[in-house]
Amino acid sequence: MSELVFVTGASGFIGSHIVVQLLEKGYRVRAAARGAKADQMKVNYASYGDRIEIVKIVDIGADKFPEALVGVDAIIHTASPLAGREEPAKMLETAINGTLNVVSQGEQAGVRRFVVTSSIGAIMNDKYSFTDQDWSPITREQALSGNLLLAYGGSKKFAELALWEWAEKHPHVEVTTLTPTMCYGPFAAHYPIPTPDYTLLASNVVYLGLLFPDGSYPAYLMHVDVRDVARAHICALSSPPTAEVGRKRMVFSSPQGWQVAQLVAYIAEQRPELKSRLPTAPLPEPSPLVACPIDFGRLEKVLGMKATDFHSIEATTLDAIDALAKLQDQWRAEGHTLVPPPEFK
Repeated sequence: MSELVFVTGASGFIGSHIVVQLLEKGYRVRAAARGAKADQMKVNYASYGDRIEIVKIVDIGADKFPEALVGVDAIIHTASPLAGREEPAKMLETAINGTLNVVSQGEQAGVRRFVVTSSIGAIMNDKYSFTDQDWSPITREQALSGNLLLAYGGSKKFAELALWEWAEKHPHVEVTTLTPTMCYGPFAAHYPIPTPDYTLLASNVVYLGLLFPDGSYPAYLMHVDVRDVARAHICALSSPPTAEVGRKRMVFSSPQGWQVAQLVAYIAEQRPELKSRLPTAPLPEPSPLVACPIDFGRLEKVLGMKATDFHSIEATTLDAIDALAKLQDQWRAEGHTLVPPPEFK
């Protein structure tokens, strides 16, 4: 019988791609989601039969769910508070407690492989150093200051720090974290976005800002395709042991990058019908860093992924923009009045 993988945050932007790819690769999936999202997932994934189970978890940071972990071979934990959906203090608490609750219950249930989604926000620093030893200088006070970006980055940093502290006390388990840069790309086949809730777009909301004349340009250019992020989570399930390759904290990003001017010009060239939607504001000054300088040799050693395995920046850009333009058209056809998303910086 194929392995059973428990996935938290399974209805999310990254989580939904992970679920689809796991099923495509022959895994069985037990997917956790909340409330109505879980009900919708049961409908959306019905064609997969008994290869997928959907379980409801209301509070990932406090609930006990031993039945959901019976027979589970590995856990992929992607659930985390979205920026803007909770107060900073609650974001921090949910991120930390949710991570520790999932891995602790998993370990008690006999699970020995864990893959956890972190973020480049846990690493970003003024030195432009992006190694597995780097940490963001964000303090708890800054994370609680009310700035959404600091709150999100802080929640990821302190949740990951708590996880690695836990992992040191449980050396018999294998832990891998992935810290992707801004994730763009299409939505997974079973990812419903019923109303204009920009928080559900995850980091794709940054590219949505490119589809309003009074919208904004991306403030951060380092990116990665969401499909590659999902693949990396699955590759991590069969990664070499920590004793062989060291702590598996994987900085993850596309090997390619564009300046904003190149990005906008490419969209205008390839999708001339969208030129009237592009921002009219002056283009920003060139950025000193458009691609994250990561160790692709280590990435191949641990995850088996080469730099040439990533989606091209052209494919990621068009697939994301096409999906967002279609969504924009759908929302307007339904009578919704749309405004540009707030600038993420």
